[in-house]
Amino acid sequence: MTRRIWIARSPMPGRGLSAGITLSMLSAVVLLPIGALIWQGAQFGPSGLWDVINRPRVWAALWLSFRLAFLAAAFNLVFGTLLAWVLVRYRFAGRRLVDAAVDLPFALPTAVAGIALTTLYAPNGRLGGLAAQIGWKIAYTQWGIFLALVFVGLPFVTRTVQPVIEEIDTEVEEASATLGASRIHTIRRVILPMLTPAALTGFALSMARGVGEYGSVIFIAGNIPLKTEIAPLLIVIQLEEYNYDAAGAIGLAMLAISFVTLLAINLVQIWSRRRIGHV
Repeated sequence: MTRRIWIARSPMPGRGLSAGITLSMLSAVVLLPIGALIWQGAQFGPSGLWDVINRPRVWAALWLSFRLAFLAAAFNLVFGTLLAWVLVRYRFAGRRLVDAAVDLPFALPTAVAGIALTTLYAPNGRLGGLAAQIGWKIAYTQWGIFLALVFVGLPFVTRTVQPVIEEIDTEVEEASATLGASRIHTIRRVILPMLTPAALTGFALSMARGVGEYGSVIFIAGNIPLKTEIAPLLIVIQLEEYNYDAAGAIGLAMLAISFVTLLAINLVQIWSRRRIGHV
């Protein structure tokens, strides 16, 4: 009597075909553009790259872009996590509307977002006028850039942390309280360790989006060299002047700084996961 052995077949194609399709798409979308940028920088030469980058205007634009992207991502890390917690744990009128509004920066064109923010926070706008009465200018300053980066980066943190919060059972908090732990101690020793890897992922995504953001920033920034000029705008200016080598050099500098920053964040994520595993 023969025995039939049934082998569960995966709905995905074989490993060779899946790997080929995946690597082909990855190469076309990610690896080839990055490789072309590195190749152009290599053709330009180290001395030529340094001559372009080592200018006050370029350093000011790079420092402004990465500094404000980091600060906006840090703000979103806190506020986005709190927002995700409220949306998951509490029921209130308008919760579905607020939950849907979180995804608005994903769907809204960045140029439209920039125009809307400028109209609202300009000195003659509704909120900008109120701020001007107390001597605070938002639009056409670094505060305006920070506000635009917070707007476009908030959903990355909220949507990354939200599924993790949904998986945390309330019985864990109740057990901690039963053992005599205070609410702050429960948050610090029980909740935050479980949220840290996802929160850091959202932070990295928010910062990456902020570094390369262009459309929502140029309208509200004012684009003043050495003050409110972001690095992506400086690249566009070089392209409009047909100075492709300079544009590639600035892009290569942004790529190198972004790689180091994301590598550091990934190392922190690995450390936090190992810490949770030991606990």
